[in-house]
Amino acid sequence: MRTLHSSAMQGFRCGDIVEIASTEEGFVGSYYEAMVLAPQLRANRGYIVQYRTLIADDLSGLPLKEVAPLAEIRPRPPKIAAAEFRLHDVVDAFDNDGWWVGRITGRNSDGDYFVYFDTTGDEIAYPLNRIRVHRDWVNGKWVLL
Repeated sequence: MRTLHSSAMQGFRCGDIVEIASTEEGFVGSYYEAMVLAPQLRANRGYIVQYRTLIADDLSGLPLKEVAPLAEIRPRPPKIAAAEFRLHDVVDAFDNDGWWVGRITGRNSDGDYFVYFDTTGDEIAYPLNRIRVHRDWVNGKWVLL
């Protein structure tokens, strides 16, 4: 399930850590941590951000900077400690430099959780430290769906 989050009422400041929802094909359902550098100057339609884990394609090795539209920005979710997850819990798993929305489908003998991703059809095992409780940013509040 993929939801863009309305940030129109959310005012971000330079230096704020946010997450950007990707709308690119093959990356839908993923969120990437970034720092707000400045508001976009044209019609306040987004923010200039610098990603923490994504690198620019120009071979410089520097972090990627781009304008992120308001509809794709949300604050960084609160950290919620989870000792374990249950079957069908909706979670975010950290992989490929970002957080991907999936659901718990099982657990292996090593204690890793199997996470199924609707957007890709993949099922991958992750240790507990690479999984977090999924929350959606809706009307300026974090909610469990």
